[in-house]
Amino acid sequence: MGFNDKGKAAIVGGDIKNDENEGLELQKRGPSGLKRASTAKLREIFNKYATKDIKGEKYMTSEDFVRGFLGLFPDNNFNEESVYLLGGVADTNKDGSISFSEFQAFEGLLCQPDALYKTAFQMFDKNGNGCVTYTEFANVIQKTELYMKVPFKLDGPFVELYFGRERNRAIPYTEFSQFLHDFHEECALEAFKLKDPSRTGYITALDFQDIMLNVKNHLLTNAVRDNLVQVAEGHKVSFPYFMAFCSLLNNMELIKRVYLNAAGGNRLEPVTKEELLHSAQTMSQITPLEIDILYQLTDALHQNGRIVYTDLSNIAPENYIKKITARLTDIKAVETPADRSAVTAVLESAYRFVLGSIAGAVGATAVYPIDLVKTRMQNQRSGPIIGELAYRNSIDCFKKVIRHEGLVGLYRGLVPQLLGVAPEKAIKLTVNDLVRDKFFDKQGNIPGWAEVLAGGCAGGSQVIFTNPLEIVKIRLQVAGEVVGGAKVRAWHVVKELGFFGLYKGARACFLRDIPFSAIYFPAYAHTKAAFADEDGYNHPLTLLAAGAIAGIPAASLVTPADVIKTRLQVVARSGQTTYSGVIDATRKIMREEGPKAFWKGTIARVFRSSPQFGVTLVTYELLQRLFYVDFGGTRPSGSELQKIGGPAIISSKNDNVDHVGGYRACLPILHGIETKFGLSLPRFQSTLTAEAMKAKKL
Repeated sequence: MGFNDKGKAAIVGGDIKNDENEGLELQKRGPSGLKRASTAKLREIFNKYATKDIKGEKYMTSEDFVRGFLGLFPDNNFNEESVYLLGGVADTNKDGSISFSEFQAFEGLLCQPDALYKTAFQMFDKNGNGCVTYTEFANVIQKTELYMKVPFKLDGPFVELYFGRERNRAIPYTEFSQFLHDFHEECALEAFKLKDPSRTGYITALDFQDIMLNVKNHLLTNAVRDNLVQVAEGHKVSFPYFMAFCSLLNNMELIKRVYLNAAGGNRLEPVTKEELLHSAQTMSQITPLEIDILYQLTDALHQNGRIVYTDLSNIAPENYIKKITARLTDIKAVETPADRSAVTAVLESAYRFVLGSIAGAVGATAVYPIDLVKTRMQNQRSGPIIGELAYRNSIDCFKKVIRHEGLVGLYRGLVPQLLGVAPEKAIKLTVNDLVRDKFFDKQGNIPGWAEVLAGGCAGGSQVIFTNPLEIVKIRLQVAGEVVGGAKVRAWHVVKELGFFGLYKGARACFLRDIPFSAIYFPAYAHTKAAFADEDGYNHPLTLLAAGAIAGIPAASLVTPADVIKTRLQVVARSGQTTYSGVIDATRKIMREEGPKAFWKGTIARVFRSSPQFGVTLVTYELLQRLFYVDFGGTRPSGSELQKIGGPAIISSKNDNVDHVGGYRACLPILHGIETKFGLSLPRFQSTLTAEAMKAKKL
């Protein structure tokens, strides 16, 4: 990889060329999937942060770029050398000033699939000639925290293999990327040798912990970090065990795929050691010792001899390309789940209730015309007394409503529906989440019976809102069937029925809503998991599809209860059969109309409930993603990642709106230099360094 002069910069590997004189609006997507920012937008942002002026031309200093634009090293006592090194990733001429061409060229580099390695290479390539010499490498590596903890032998045989015995060989980008990958493993090997000076091939458990905390700390999650001594069982750690442990942590993303292969793609399926070992041998070179260590780690967390996908997520080191959905709010109500209180739990329920209300209103409005057709079809009697049927089928009903009542007729009764559907759907979603939360185990899993129970509780709890809403809505929906009849108002219906009359048919409502939710919510959770991508992320379209598919069995199987409820709640017209209760209605419908009558409106009900709940659930989950508040409880699964073409981007409450195009990936990639290669730079100046800098300025 190489760069030309500041007037023009070319990115060799990405097929993207930027020419300042052309003024082109670059909207191309790089191989990574990130959309390039336009030249005009980048120019505007560059001028905003550039403070250096040379002959009328603006330039950024390293501090402008790193502290001002990227927002890193915000403290006053920042380490100036670290800022200078990081600024060098964009300053390709290494003259201490970043021109607009360099700023734009680096934005293009960040869109490339190997941006992590190229960015690291730019930090070491201090003279900008496209190669790294031994002196450049030593100069940078000696400033890292890794070298301060483990003084690596820079004149040893490992370095000679890459830079030559005389260390006079310059390494190009592709070879340096391999060197950087191998170097950190060599540091771990060197640390083991320092702890084992007599070359016994063993170190103590405490020495093992010390090496992992100092050399491999970037690979350790809290769960692993807290159990390092326990997995070693307090005994000596052999060199093969040490190497296998490091290899396991380096290959956790591969282990996840091995697990999914063994579990048939089901993230909730417990997998035994034998099953995982068999899968590992068929698709990778994961060793039996690494599998043993994996199960030792999981057994330290929960002793059941099996693992599920969440175990791997708890062990896997943080990935620099981990991304979360872009957020409009990012509020942390508690620092840790341990700080969660009863008040916090109440606030979480209120938060879910508000979002559920909005989601319910959106879902109900989207499918209300279908609901009206369903109601009229279910109320249509086919007994011998009634005579000719008003509607042949649901489509005929839809056409006649438009013909005789206009488009407004399709939304007859919508206002009371919206007034009631908000608390109805909100309480259903909130109660389902609340009950599910009580049954999650430490692995983040919930048994099937608990899912059904949570759904049933949700369905039963909503009836207090559902029944009054349904009876008013239904009477308004069927009112349009009587030509020339008096206009029916929602308030008149409420006044006529009275408080207890609003709960007429409540038993049938229970018979419908409890089994519906008991079927729907577990089906939705499992369908959503099946539609998640290999990273466990659910795109909004998969959420919509999961919600719609789960609604098909739930809506169709409870149609008989819905028919009975509808018959009990409508006002029977002259000559129509009346019903005194659920059992009476069941007997009379069976006797007069046959068993097929119980399935009237099934198609309309499915076409209404499936999309309604699909829209409601996708709205509910997207609202939780957009208006993120961390109460220390559970989050909807599949909501932690955001895809942008290829890789995904870290988003946080400190996101800078000026990080456009490739710069959206800049902070994750700089973070990845630490988490993947362990090349952490000091944040603060030491007292000695600070005094030296002060003297230099004086």
